[in-house]
Amino acid sequence: MKSAKYLLLAVCAIAAAACTGGKTQENRFYKLSNKAGMKVTVTNYGGRITAIVLPDKDGVKRDVVLGFDKVEDYYPENNQTDFGASIGRYANRIAQGKFTLDGVEYDLPKNNFGHCLHGGPTGWQYQPYTVVEADARHIKLRMDSPDGDNNFPGAVTAFVTYTLTDDNRIDIAYEAVSTAPTIINMTNHSYFNLAGDPANHSICDDVLYINASQYTPVDDTYMTTGEILPVAGTPMDFTTPHKVGDHITEFEFEQLKNGNGYDHNWVLDTHGSMDLVAVELYCPQTGIDLKVYTDEPGIQVYSGNFLDGTVTGKGGVVYQQRTGICLETQHYPDSPNKPQWPSVVLRPGETYHSHCVFAFSLK
Repeated sequence: MKSAKYLLLAVCAIAAAACTGGKTQENRFYKLSNKAGMKVTVTNYGGRITAIVLPDKDGVKRDVVLGFDKVEDYYPENNQTDFGASIGRYANRIAQGKFTLDGVEYDLPKNNFGHCLHGGPTGWQYQPYTVVEADARHIKLRMDSPDGDNNFPGAVTAFVTYTLTDDNRIDIAYEAVSTAPTIINMTNHSYFNLAGDPANHSICDDVLYINASQYTPVDDTYMTTGEILPVAGTPMDFTTPHKVGDHITEFEFEQLKNGNGYDHNWVLDTHGSMDLVAVELYCPQTGIDLKVYTDEPGIQVYSGNFLDGTVTGKGGVVYQQRTGICLETQHYPDSPNKPQWPSVVLRPGETYHSHCVFAFSLK
């Protein structure tokens, strides 16, 4: 009965969209569920995952992502956060908000230490997506981004499709096309707390594995330097799983000082294979395990360093520092200005594709 209810709600939303030429009438929650008892909630506002609920090792249902109780709480005038968002046009940072494409220099909004972060102050995470399809298992969202949106070139049509499988996987597929040469780099910005208890549980106690022997270091404005360095012998080495917090405050290591913890892109050794685990995060308290698969070359791991108790989330819980961790599959930060790195250029006639899977299980 619950699945039928969610399907009815989704169909009603699509009908409302059809009456307005494809534009949704309202920002709202859409609920997905599977036979295993897992539930995922998505809002078309910012294409955000707002809840992921699944049983822990004792059968207790846990919501393992940070977020808010109401859609309006995601609006920037209420909370300037990226919780659960589908980021676009360009996830992560572009140095000094500038890049040159085909001889033309573009000047983007600067919203983070003099750089353009996550597409600018009105990036796609702060815009409504249109619901294209929705049922009890999946939802497909469309973003129509005009030429000049935050000064990015080309009119872009992008799609984000969330699919919940019976083996507790959230499959995220991104697609985009453009009317003119542009750049694009999309990701999901969920903050995971696998204990489902951000009031009492820090992600520092969770065990992290990153399938990467190299990373891209940053300066004190969080901007990549252009180097690719080995993780071996540094606190950046998660090739052997260990607790997130084991070295996180060792600020004598310059990269942790620069990032105020972990806020870095790792160069994945998976080489685009969806069959290889890119990242694994495990919570011993609940037994919940999360494996991340992606065809992207990199992943940004952000340990919630700037959560500071000023945001009140679901259930009235105040989100303190490091109560959530982000695992953002992506091309490398500032790739438009670093031609030696994998290209993020999208041209007319081409289709951008990106694929990410969040696979949940119990250990």
